[in-house]
Amino acid sequence: QVQLVESGGGLVHTGGSLRLSCAVSGFTFASYAMGWFRQAPGKEREFVAAIRWREGDTVYTDSVKGRFTISRDNARNTVYLQMNSLKPEDTAIYYCAAVASVILRTTPREYAYWGQGTQVTVSS
Repeated sequence: QVQLVESGGGLVHTGGSLRLSCAVSGFTFASYAMGWFRQAPGKEREFVAAIRWREGDTVYTDSVKGRFTISRDNARNTVYLQMNSLKPEDTAIYYCAAVASVILRTTPREYAYWGQGTQVTVSS
């Protein structure tokens, strides 16, 4: 029943910006965390950012601090990832994920629900 649908990916030049969206449905736990992960060709899925849905506190991987911002709109049941100052190293498929949790989670194995992914490509 839980469904996550990402959108907003695309092709941009170095230094450009994109905003990814993740529409959430069917998730009714009182406390849960939402995360953004990315996976480049030949690499394992890596953590990008996470947010506690109700509380709104966030955590980021070091490589995106100061450039990316995770946020959520409770009324629209949507999580966002604003990406600024994009670099070629950011090129990957980006996935949103969810898990029932009272704390923030930062590893793929801790998340139970996943979206289909959206491609982000940053040209040099």
